[in-house]
Amino acid sequence: MFELLIGTTNRGKLAEYEALLKSLPVRLRSVRDVGLDTLDVEENADTYEENAVHKARVYAQASGLYALADDTGLIIDALDGRPGIYSHRYAGPDADDRARYEKVLAEMDGVPDAQRTARFVCVVALVNPQTLESVTTTGTVEGRIARTPDLSGGGFGYDAVFLPNGYSTALSALSMDEKNQISHRGNALRQMLPILERLIEEQ
Repeated sequence: MFELLIGTTNRGKLAEYEALLKSLPVRLRSVRDVGLDTLDVEENADTYEENAVHKARVYAQASGLYALADDTGLIIDALDGRPGIYSHRYAGPDADDRARYEKVLAEMDGVPDAQRTARFVCVVALVNPQTLESVTTTGTVEGRIARTPDLSGGGFGYDAVFLPNGYSTALSALSMDEKNQISHRGNALRQMLPILERLIEEQ
């Protein structure tokens, strides 16, 4: 069976990949499965695409498997696009999800509802381990920043403070299926599915 490495150590993100790719005749491997969970991959490029490709390329080269990886950011209009590409390290290199979204909420204090618009962007990269060639897809989801975190569900990252357009609850409060239907990562991976299907057929 075709093996595909998912280049992340984030368990929540891995679960989303597993759900979104379940229709494929493929065996998904995590970086822990192949002993690469201690590999430190720097994400210091200037674009989401460059970061995603770099990450996937490192994991593909190290494992010998086709690798999927992504880079994701939260873009807030009232903060001139911050945290953006620095979303993961916005509150410092060792900060957790709570510290990150609390920093955002503090910076958004006093901003009226009409000006709390934001969007998630996700670029997914697939890299061939032999040639290191890459292909990327991009997904977005529009919404706004809540005034308080919604801790009633799961999610990770900034999900607890992001209200998707058309919803009164945060992304974190949605079921996995509901989230994947509208999310930035879901949108990017749905574009990647036919590419993966063709690749698997050619093997």
